[in-house]
Amino acid sequence: MSARRLVVEADGGSRGNPGPAGFGALVRDPASGEVLAEVAEAIGTATNNVAEYRGLIAGLRAAAELDPGAAVEVRMDSKLVVEQMSGRWKVKHEDMRRLVDEARTVLPGGRITYTWIPRAKNAAADRLANEAMDAAAAGRSWQRAAGAAPAAPPAAPAADADPGEPVTLVLVRPGSTPLTEERRLSGRGGDDPALSERGRAEAAAAATSWEVSHADVIVTSTLRRARETARLLAAAREVEVLPDPAWDAPDLGEWEGLTAPEVTRAWAAEFAAWRTSAAVAPPQGESLDAVAARVAQARERLVRRWAGRTVVVVTHLDPLRLLLRTALDAGPAAHRRLRVDPGSRSVLRLWADGGAEVWAVNRA
Repeated sequence: MSARRLVVEADGGSRGNPGPAGFGALVRDPASGEVLAEVAEAIGTATNNVAEYRGLIAGLRAAAELDPGAAVEVRMDSKLVVEQMSGRWKVKHEDMRRLVDEARTVLPGGRITYTWIPRAKNAAADRLANEAMDAAAAGRSWQRAAGAAPAAPPAAPAADADPGEPVTLVLVRPGSTPLTEERRLSGRGGDDPALSERGRAEAAAAATSWEVSHADVIVTSTLRRARETARLLAAAREVEVLPDPAWDAPDLGEWEGLTAPEVTRAWAAEFAAWRTSAAVAPPQGESLDAVAARVAQARERLVRRWAGRTVVVVTHLDPLRLLLRTALDAGPAAHRRLRVDPGSRSVLRLWADGGAEVWAVNRA
């Protein structure tokens, strides 16, 4: 008789790397797709990689509790964990070695296979991990036991708000950096530049705007220019600043730090394809479709958590354009036609049922 088959989906992350961290994992019956167990936990301050490994270990333990003789396929969007656990990449860091060893003791290695999946296909584990990170960021202990029925997200500040109320998003593009001023491409895979003098002035001006003055919380990309802008926005008011990598700029791979003419000279066909297709990624980079998937999930988390409140989101050009054109129900062709300047504010209202209003775009 062949062994029972189970699928483990796992994820983990931190807001700051290191920062408030958590993991989530679930076990599925691969034939029916039924979720057999869920487990998640806020783990305090940790790195993304530690949280991802903690999610893997928790998922394997949940599978072992269901059936210690099962054959398990692990599906994760962490290339690092999948390649290291498959034995194709070396484990150089001592902390990672301990976690790898711990994961390998849960079930016999011959019964486990590892598969990398895109983040968009790991949404269930991502949701659990983000619930755990929300709790960690708020300083709460929180966990979901293996085998427990799906539960409501941890309590949020807007728990007493009318669920029919919209969330108001004030979208602020970070101030300029030296790369902005030189018209160089700058995503999340490059040098992570600080604000320039002009960028600090742009952020300081945004901090005095009426849109930002009504903020109940500030959510920010984890990139340096965004975090510096968020700190300047928060300086004059007592509001929490929550870093979230889902709002980071795209990874532009080998094009990071280059100008458009420089990219065109070396990658003419690839650059033209990237500008016309959301499915095309820069070499070693991230496609706009991949960015859209993480931004959509982050948007839904904000709508669910902050109904009736005003949230300032400090994020970058492409995530901003994605939010605006989704609210406008505009197609991909509209993406590069939306002008959003450094330090500018755009305002949306979003409802849980998918309704949206655009109140302002590129206000400076």
